[in-house]
Amino acid sequence: MNVLSILIILGALIVLVLGLIAGRLVYQVYAQQKERTLKLQAQEAANQQAQREQRQWVNKSIQILAQAVHKDELTLTEASIRISGLLDSLDVHADIKTEFSAFYQLREKTSHIPYLEAWHNLSNAEQKKFDLDRLRHEATFNDFVMDAAKRIQGREF
Repeated sequence: MNVLSILIILGALIVLVLGLIAGRLVYQVYAQQKERTLKLQAQEAANQQAQREQRQWVNKSIQILAQAVHKDELTLTEASIRISGLLDSLDVHADIKTEFSAFYQLREKTSHIPYLEAWHNLSNAEQKKFDLDRLRHEATFNDFVMDAAKRIQGREF
């Protein structure tokens, strides 16, 4: 064998080894991408399941609040604030907001009334003034809110 033949064989061996190394690296990249894709799909499925569960919880909360309105367990203002807030958290379509606008309208009319700590910081006279204002708005919206609370029962958003 002459030197040229040895160099050709040696060159062919080098190309073969480099080809095997390149093939192994390509396979590793493919395997990593496949693993990453599977992890992303699993994460997406878990996120969707969590979103479904959250949505179910919010829908159940809306149902409980709507029933509480008819049982006179909370004020119409509180129900309106909570239900409209929950509907907003579900990012419902504008048609739904229009259909249940009574909640949004009463919430808007009573939005100036302080609550929580700000309420407790008011004097008794100030609290009474705001209560009378709230009751006046609730009387105006009573039939509309009661009807909306009845119609929202059994609905899922």
